[in-house]
Amino acid sequence: MIDINLILKTDSYKASHYLQYPPEAEGYFGYIMPREDKKTDVVFFGLQIFLMDVLSHNICQDDIDEAEVFLKKHGLPFNKDGWEYILKKYDGYIPVTINAVPEGTVVPSNNVLVTIECTDPKCFWVASHIETMLLRAVWYPTTVATYSRNCKKIIQFYLAVSSDNQYKEIQFKLHDFGARGVSSGESAAIGGAAHLVNFMGSDTIEGIQLANRIYDIDMASFSIPASEHSTITAWGQGNEAQAYENMIDKFPTMFACVSDSYDIYNACANIWGDKLASKVKKHGNIVIRPDSGNPAETVLTCLKLLDCSNLGSTKNSKGYKVINHVKLIQGDGINIKTINEICEVVTKNGFSMDSVGFGMGGALLQHHNRDELKFAMKMSAVRINGLWKDVVKTPIGDRFKHSLAGRVSLYKIDEKFITKRYDGEMNNVLRVVYRNGYVLNKSKFTQIRKRAE
Repeated sequence: MIDINLILKTDSYKASHYLQYPPEAEGYFGYIMPREDKKTDVVFFGLQIFLMDVLSHNICQDDIDEAEVFLKKHGLPFNKDGWEYILKKYDGYIPVTINAVPEGTVVPSNNVLVTIECTDPKCFWVASHIETMLLRAVWYPTTVATYSRNCKKIIQFYLAVSSDNQYKEIQFKLHDFGARGVSSGESAAIGGAAHLVNFMGSDTIEGIQLANRIYDIDMASFSIPASEHSTITAWGQGNEAQAYENMIDKFPTMFACVSDSYDIYNACANIWGDKLASKVKKHGNIVIRPDSGNPAETVLTCLKLLDCSNLGSTKNSKGYKVINHVKLIQGDGINIKTINEICEVVTKNGFSMDSVGFGMGGALLQHHNRDELKFAMKMSAVRINGLWKDVVKTPIGDRFKHSLAGRVSLYKIDEKFITKRYDGEMNNVLRVVYRNGYVLNKSKFTQIRKRAE
């Protein structure tokens, strides 16, 4: 995490907002929700990372002094008295209560996932002040976890059609290759952990470490030895078969070998499937990686060549061919669209999805934004002179941006999620996860994965 003064982890304009509320205001209530109107199933994840790594830390006098100097130079007022009150009264911890859906819960969009309320009327404005980092802590990991789960649903469908081992196979069908394709190590960690809600394969070590630490799991993910182009091309094109044979000799358990440095079709038909076939059969656990060309066409062609080689295939109980001794992993050009295309063309041509896996990079961790699920945080109630009053936004030009009114929560009634005004704890899904510096009701990764299923 980048070490920045907690007071300054916000948008510039937030610094002046304490002067803009009604003078009698003494309470703020807000909510976060994905406003996607297609009722997409959303996997809530990642808030616990922010609570434990950021909000559980307190501010000090040096932070206040630094913020005062910075904001004055920046052209903005600074609520020094308010922040010093928080320092003195709460030892610098942010005095808010945050309620949230248990992580891993799958909730239809257009429902409240998080609510926030200040616990002290003298600094009610601080709930809004932390909106920037709170919303960011929710939308990105939730969007990645949702995208990953949607990919999983597609793969599960085609495994159910074509595999005898669908429940065993699914956990490692989509491998995270995204670490180098994101904007920062922090993104790799948070997004990488989000993917692991749905799958157990990843090469993004930062994400695995974060999941292990924050969510109390010994090892959240697994990988295997694998080659890259440099370890193959270093042998020279004339020694391509020797490079592959070296992999077989050095790694007696499962390994993956990128095989398109020159000609993926020759590699499948004449090297893996012929020259090295006897060694491949003895090894029995090799993953071939095609990495160029049209993904669906390349995968199908490789399957056909392997099927016609000395390796061949075996038909399973559902009548689909499973390539003997090897699998393919397509790691180039993979996104939710190409996953569906590959699954469709593979099964239509009589091959089982047992023989194909996927690796995804930028599309998994980087190609997302807040508008993908239309996340927003809005104030919905203000307390004035001891009474809560509804706050709404109803822009005439965009009904989509109309906000909720009142102190709302999420309820589950007759197995359906309903967002409505708070009316007690019965059937209330939200749980207190943070209050005045304390992280509460923490989730473990095993619980999160179970909920996401």
